[in-house]
Amino acid sequence: MTDAAPDRIPALVHALPKAELHLHIEGTLEPEMAFAMARRNGVKLRFESISDLRAAYNFDDLQSFLDLYYETASVLRTERDFHDLAAAYLDRMAAENVRHVEIFFDPQTHTSRGIAYDTVLDGLCAALDEAEADHGLTSRLILCFLRDRSAEEAMAVLEAALPRLDRIAGVGLDSAESGNPPSKFEAVFARARAEGLTTVAHAGEEGPPAYIREALDLLHVTRIDHGVRCEGDPDLVARLRIEQMPLTVCPLSNIRLRVFDSLADHNIKRLLDAGLLVTVNSDDPAYFGGYLSTNFIETQRALALDEADIVTLAKNGFTASLLPAEKKAAHLAAVDAAYREFQESHGRPSTA
Repeated sequence: MTDAAPDRIPALVHALPKAELHLHIEGTLEPEMAFAMARRNGVKLRFESISDLRAAYNFDDLQSFLDLYYETASVLRTERDFHDLAAAYLDRMAAENVRHVEIFFDPQTHTSRGIAYDTVLDGLCAALDEAEADHGLTSRLILCFLRDRSAEEAMAVLEAALPRLDRIAGVGLDSAESGNPPSKFEAVFARARAEGLTTVAHAGEEGPPAYIREALDLLHVTRIDHGVRCEGDPDLVARLRIEQMPLTVCPLSNIRLRVFDSLADHNIKRLLDAGLLVTVNSDDPAYFGGYLSTNFIETQRALALDEADIVTLAKNGFTASLLPAEKKAAHLAAVDAAYREFQESHGRPSTA
């Protein structure tokens, strides 16, 4: 077995080109930025200090996180706010050698507060365009529906977005999973597919394996976000392997939201060894203790991933992306080249 020495891992993770496919842009709102925007926009937060807000990041479950997530998002008011939020994340990703990102955003979180959809979209798109021009960092936007709200409201959001579908690659489904099965949104997703949009959905984070099946069979998704509870249904695991259905797994998020007790208990290594197309992502990194590289590094340490695992996970991120085939191939070749160069400069890992 390849022994990936701990002091090599951060260097390896940085050296490899990477993609992030499961990232809620509102979940990159760091406490420092939240307070700065609150001052700028005259919003009063109930926390007295940055440290008080950060101390609140101790969650019992998904809902306890969502309550704080929506509360803190209230500071986002202007096009400049959404630009600055996305630009900070994208600059960080460029520094981590991330080459492509696919970003979720939640219009309902903002339109329900009286913020215009175009304000959100224009701010995000300005930052995405700048990141591609400045860093060569490509991106896709995925509009997510809040599953704890009605399907009728989701349909209205989709219809409002139709005039500007040129900036949207697909639609997704997020927020509180328990009691909100994918089947609730079957008609909305059918309409989205009819408009030419790709579909993805959160399933199998808190919800049962049956929710993953619904997302596949009723929403016809091309990717499952999370999906870690698939292990409760061996036939489903086999199906995911055969179909090579991507799972966008978020290890640190799963620990902070009590999906697993610890990273040592996480099933991403088992899923990878079972032949599933799993990827590593950060979900809501400002709240969950780490951006993409930290998720790679901490997961490797907890589960003793070898270097081949890390390379596979990096490549899976591009394979599972919405990029066209030729761009995927170029990125996959770049990962292989980067690993060869890493071995030349750092030596080959020892073997046990």
